Amino acid sequence: CLINTAFSFPALHQLYYDPNIENKNLAQKWLMQAQVSPQAWQFCWALLSPEKVPEIQYFGASALHTKISRYWSDIPTDQYESLKSQLFSQIACFSSGSKMVLTRLCVALASLALNTMPEAWPGAVAEMVRVFQEDGGGVDGRARCLALLELLTVLPEEFQTSRLPQYRKGQVRGALGREWGSVCPLLQQLLRRTDSPGAVKARVLRCLSSWVLLDVPLSESEGLVHDCFSALPDPELFDTAVEAIVNAISQPDSQRYVNTLLKLVPQVLALQEQLREAVQNGDMETCHGICRIVVTLGENHSRTLLEQVDHWQSFLALVNMIMFCTGIPGHYPVNETTSSLTLTFWYTLQDEIMSFESDKQAVYLQVYRPVYFQLVDVLLHKAQFPSDQEYASWSSDEKEQFRIYRLDISDTLMYVYEMLGSELLSNLYDKLGRLLTNAEQPTSWQHTEALLYGFQSIAETIDVNYSDVIPGLIGLIPRININNVQLADTVMFTIGALAEWLADHPVMLSSVLPLVLQALGNPDLSVSSVSTLKKICRECKYDLPPYATNIVAVSQEVLIKQIHKTSQCMWLMQALGFLLSALPVEDILRNLHSLITPYIQQLEKLADETPNPSNKLAIIHILGLLSNLFTTLDISKQDDESADGSAPPVKTAPPPPGPNPVVVVLQQVFALIQTVLSKWLNDSQVVEAVCAIFEKSVKTLLHDFAPMVSQLSEMLGQMYSTIPQASALDLTRQMVHIFASETDHFPPIKALFELVTSVTLSIFQQGPRDHPDIVDSFMQLQAQALKRKPDLFLSESLDVKAVFHCGVLSLKFPEAPTVKSTCLFFTELLPHCSDVPPLARVVQEDGKLLVQAVLEGIGGGASRSLMDQFADVLFCLNKHCFSLLAVWLKEALQPPGFPSSRITAEQKDNFSHQILRERVNKRRVKDIVKEFTLLCRGLHGTEYAAEY
Repeated sequence: CLINTAFSFPALHQLYYDPNIENKNLAQKWLMQAQVSPQAWQFCWALLSPEKVPEIQYFGASALHTKISRYWSDIPTDQYESLKSQLFSQIACFSSGSKMVLTRLCVALASLALNTMPEAWPGAVAEMVRVFQEDGGGVDGRARCLALLELLTVLPEEFQTSRLPQYRKGQVRGALGREWGSVCPLLQQLLRRTDSPGAVKARVLRCLSSWVLLDVPLSESEGLVHDCFSALPDPELFDTAVEAIVNAISQPDSQRYVNTLLKLVPQVLALQEQLREAVQNGDMETCHGICRIVVTLGENHSRTLLEQVDHWQSFLALVNMIMFCTGIPGHYPVNETTSSLTLTFWYTLQDEIMSFESDKQAVYLQVYRPVYFQLVDVLLHKAQFPSDQEYASWSSDEKEQFRIYRLDISDTLMYVYEMLGSELLSNLYDKLGRLLTNAEQPTSWQHTEALLYGFQSIAETIDVNYSDVIPGLIGLIPRININNVQLADTVMFTIGALAEWLADHPVMLSSVLPLVLQALGNPDLSVSSVSTLKKICRECKYDLPPYATNIVAVSQEVLIKQIHKTSQCMWLMQALGFLLSALPVEDILRNLHSLITPYIQQLEKLADETPNPSNKLAIIHILGLLSNLFTTLDISKQDDESADGSAPPVKTAPPPPGPNPVVVVLQQVFALIQTVLSKWLNDSQVVEAVCAIFEKSVKTLLHDFAPMVSQLSEMLGQMYSTIPQASALDLTRQMVHIFASETDHFPPIKALFELVTSVTLSIFQQGPRDHPDIVDSFMQLQAQALKRKPDLFLSESLDVKAVFHCGVLSLKFPEAPTVKSTCLFFTELLPHCSDVPPLARVVQEDGKLLVQAVLEGIGGGASRSLMDQFADVLFCLNKHCFSLLAVWLKEALQPPGFPSSRITAEQKDNFSHQILRERVNKRRVKDIVKEFTLLCRGLHGTEYAAEY
């Protein structure tokens, strides 16, 4: 039925005033359909009539804009003029009316201008200016002026978001650039007139902001930019003036206008007095605005200004002004929000200086190295915590912002090290030494913490092994009076950052290890102390045996007392795994016994209880502790790298004889784990936690896990047969990966593989849509089996045809990860057509089904993100089944409308020929598939295709 005005009002009323969200959504949907309907041309003008409320008028104006911007081709060329006249008339009417309706009408006229310029409406902007400067039927001059400025403001904004084709964008951009000659004098005149109201000047500045984004040459907007600086003292115009200046000088093209930039530097420097006054008065907004201007000039044009050697002093003054902004008084983000804006500038300036050839670079370094040393002092001052009392009054959001701000400072310090080198560490060490050894002058913990934070920032990412100040720093750490959580945290993180250095200088471990173990008992230092111990145990494990008893005892104590949260407990177990790895086997077993016996006893007790949410969490926690311990407990000694880092890891000694300690423990607890499973088999989280123990052990131990293969295979088979879960398939895949090729272990692995395959096939028969995770893991398992041991598919017990059909079905799943895994399965399967007869038979008989499923996905049945994977399958088919693929493609593409109703028979033939031609270039096949999927989806040549 026709959409008429009468129906629009209830829908609009529902949208704006109905509290029921479902009614709002229905109204929104209906109104969006109404906007794009052919009848919108009739009702939108009626909705703009003066007696309507603004919400209804706004909908009418929006409908007009939608029709003009998206359905321009529907408008006959002979109606362009009347549409333009009507819009001019409506804008004049609303210039004294609702601001939101006026803006939508201006956007509609802007869209019309963009669609008609330059051919159908040459000199569009000049005409807009002329029309609004003429006396207009009873509308006062100020209102007409503001309406014109609104129209001129939205015109470039509409261009930026328009859906014009690329070739038209270039034409229209050029036409708009030529229209600047009509806009600039008007803006200058209005901004310089003393009697111009503040609202008009503010709109002028907004208009300038909008136009400079069209890459108006800086030389042509120079006069207006200078006028913007004159507007900065006016509080009402300050924000819009800042925006206009920033937009003008940050345009990529502006660096070409060196003389204009040089004229801007003194104007920016002249803002220092206003900036200082704003700082004294606590005026954060003004500080922020001026800082944006100075940083934008420095960040965008540092190279250009550096190269003007005759003006080096003015650029240095600009750099010092940015330094003032970096060090602006007060704590971020409570007292100031300006300093964070400056950090990127220091990266940019450093990059530019370091990019000069060596002779020139040396000259610049002479000037700017002292500046960067000063920057380090400023940054460390800004990184200091406030007083305990003040920090306690901060909100959690403010504390989080401050934490991120400190991380940004840390990154900046790390970058600055590239310029200042080891002298920076010496500088920090001297300051810290004086601070800690000067008994006469009391020092705040904040100052000490900031200097340590500087060390930590650099040592975390830079190799400090050759620094001569680190021994002194390690010697100073025990002298620090740690009376505060933040200071203690930083001490811990600093020690952690030096773990690699400690591995090369193990004699220093005795200085710092007691501090770490002491901190381990403090819940407030949970993250820092546990992560530091883990780093030390990982990097220094071969030097820790003398301390092992103490480390294990302290760790056990904090674990029993439950001082730490779950994730830190897991880290702690990983640390102990690293530590135990370096001990003799008998010591490992002894420590393991004392460490895990309490948990085994607790697990036995829990296994006897009736399942409930509380004991489920306890079981998962204990299983997690064991799996994290076994993740890092590796007794095979190896060098992580050679001295120069060039050689791969090498075994330095064979593993000790006898069973691996992890295997010994797993065999001891195996029956208990089976008991737990028997009660919790329905719970996927508990099953996952059990599988994780074995999966992590297998990954760490590799072939040392061999004694467990048979019994674990049996348990996995029982688990999966009772209640199939994806985690069991993932563990089976690990077992296949490591043990399928070993003769001794092939029988249990084969039996397990056949069993889980059979059970999964029965799931497919019942309907697999409810189990995408199982299907995903099943396809990954089949792919791994084909890769590691294709002989598994020779078994008469394995229904290869059914597995193939499951793969074809899985290609049609909506879940992208499942489809990716299935494509991987087929790319592993197809190369074996030549050496595994059952696979060859099934491909020959049912390969067409695979081709149809792939084409269906390409034709629009699957996400566009999967096209590379489908292309891989087609490439493999072409490489290994060429003659068959030619037939299958012809037959599959024959039905009209398949794989899409949008493509012709000729396009299908072209696609088929292109695919069959490419048997070597996989990249080319991917491009062909992407092109074809765009055609199938009707997206070829659209803006979506450009992003693809």
